[in-house]
Order: sequence, then C-alpha cells, then structure tokens
Amino acid sequence: MTLLERSVYENAVGTWLLAVAVGTGLAAVLWALRRYGLGMLGRRAAATRSDLDDLLGELLARTRGFFLLALGLHAAATVLVLPPRVGRTVGMAVGLLVLLQIGLWGSAVIGFFIGRTVRRMVEQDAAVATTVSAFGFVARLVLWTLVAFVALDNLGVNITALVAGLGVGGIAVALALQNVLGDLFASFSIVLDKPFVIGDFIAIDGFAGTVERIGLKTTRVRSLSGEEIVFSNTDLLKGRVRNFKRMQERRVAFSFGVVYETPPDTLARIPEIVRAIVEAQPLARFDRAHFAAYGEFALTFEVVYHVRTPDYAAYMDTQQAINLELYRRFQAEGIAFAYPTRVVYMRQTPAAAPERPPAQRAARD
Repeated sequence: MTLLERSVYENAVGTWLLAVAVGTGLAAVLWALRRYGLGMLGRRAAATRSDLDDLLGELLARTRGFFLLALGLHAAATVLVLPPRVGRTVGMAVGLLVLLQIGLWGSAVIGFFIGRTVRRMVEQDAAVATTVSAFGFVARLVLWTLVAFVALDNLGVNITALVAGLGVGGIAVALALQNVLGDLFASFSIVLDKPFVIGDFIAIDGFAGTVERIGLKTTRVRSLSGEEIVFSNTDLLKGRVRNFKRMQERRVAFSFGVVYETPPDTLARIPEIVRAIVEAQPLARFDRAHFAAYGEFALTFEVVYHVRTPDYAAYMDTQQAINLELYRRFQAEGIAFAYPTRVVYMRQTPAAAPERPPAQRAARD
C-alpha cells in the first residue's frame, strides 16, 4: 500500500491532498478573479456614466476573503467522505459565513442606492434626502435582523421562543432606554413631518445655524460663528423652531425721529418721501409709513416694507440703500434727524420790595 492509499479519518491521503488542492485552488482562483474584476470595473466606471458597473464594483469590494475560503472549504468537503457530525459542522460553518457575506452585499446595495439618491436629491429636495437617509438605516437594521435570525435558526436555536423572549425583554430595555428611544422616534418624526431638513437655517432657544446632519439621537447645526451645536431630537420637537429658509419674503420695520422744530407741512410730506425711496428699491415692497409718536426728544416715524427674498444679505443691502437715500433727501429738504437733547428754559422773576422795619410802619400809620 502506497502512502497516498493509506486511510486517514476514513479518507485516503491522496483524497485529502486532492481536497486541499481543490479548496485552496478554488479560493485562489476566486481571489484572482475578484482583483481582476475590481480593476476592470474601476476603469469602466471611470469611462462611463452607468451606475451598474459602480454597483458591481462595490459588491466585489465588499466580497471578503472568508467568503472565498468558505467556498473553497465547501468544495473540499464534497471531495471527502466525512462523518455525519463533522459534515454538519462544516456545512453549518460554511452557511454562517455565506449568510455574513450576503448581509455585507445587502448592506452595500442599500448604501449604494441610498447614497446615490441623497447625492441627487440634496440640492433639489433636501427633505427627500433626509427621509431616504433615515429609511436607509431602517433597511439595514431589518436586513441584519433577518440575517441574525436565519443564522440562529441554522444553529438550531428555536426562533419562536427567542422572539417571545425578546418581546418580554424588549419591554424592560425600552423602559431603561426610554430617553434614547424618545430621541429615536423624534428623529423619525422630524424625517416624516419635515419641520426642517438638511441645509435649512433654523433658530431655537437663542441658538441659530444651518442644519448639517439629522441623526438618530441628535441633530447637528453649524452656527454663524462656526462652532457645531448639537441638539437632542426630543428637545428640538419640544421647542419652537424658526425655519428661516422657508421664509418667502422678509418683513422689515424700522423707525427714525426728526426734531420738534420741523414745520407741520414738512412732517406731512415725510411719509411720501419715504414711500418714494422704498419703492425705488427693486427688491422692496412698500407697506406703510406713519408719524407714529411724540417721543421724549423726537417726532417718531415708523416704516414697514417687505423684501421679496429671504436672503439676509439682500435685505441688508436694501436697508442700507434706503438709509443712505433717506439721509440724502433729508439733507436736501432741510429736515434734521433728532438725537438725544435736553432744552432748559431759564426765567428771571422780578425782585421783591424790601420789608420795612416795624417802627417805620407804626410811624406812618
């Protein structure tokens, strides 16, 4: 009997060598094909605008070495005659590795389509991009939950009893993590109700900034001064959020005062002067201008107009133009702006006659 014909664990040495050659050879061939496919799809993706080659490249990139080894192990096991117990163990191990690889592929597919949709929609409809990102997480959670259940079933675990036990334990976990779960459900409320989306400029509780990310527990806002402000999703829903990006136009109210020495006819003309100045601005829509009040040191006028854009810079440019033109017109009309002054009037009373002594009054009487 030659060495190759000797039996080791119910298989000849030659059969073992053949199994090793088949397993390692298949794994090596698959690994080489993976590398070749990645290079070819990378060049094709750079030369074309199709998404199919990008998706295939992503799937190949997510193909792990343990999956290729699992396929090689399965091929090697088919060559050998294994005891039933060993065969079940090998099959179970291969099945778990294949399930793990399927989960990675599924996650890659979800991430690919979610990322492509978000990139396409973030500039057109940020609300849709936010919703898609949130549901992408839910899809991954469902996928890996299914993979875990199938893996446990493959290991012989009673799934029905496990689900029942998880239901009871889930109540306890929910009570312990009610703050976290509150933020989680608040994030879904934000996604579905859309009080704000990524890119909106919001203000809440004295803080203001641009929404950069809506997460499962927190929302990140970039303030005007540059720092990142992190809000709890639950706190955001409890507060009053002011969304400036959804403003159609900006209402502006300002006031100024003129001196009390201004003639009445000039006072009556001031609202018309202001109206002409405001209506001359291309983005301004005049509302009203009135002599509003008698101030402590000024006759106060109040002006209201609307800027036809929510852009803050455009509003400030318009207000600056109105202020400059108002200053020029008032100088031309001889109208003086009031500033805090106090006028003191002094009046001298006539001196009283000196009182006579009592002796002089008696002699005269």
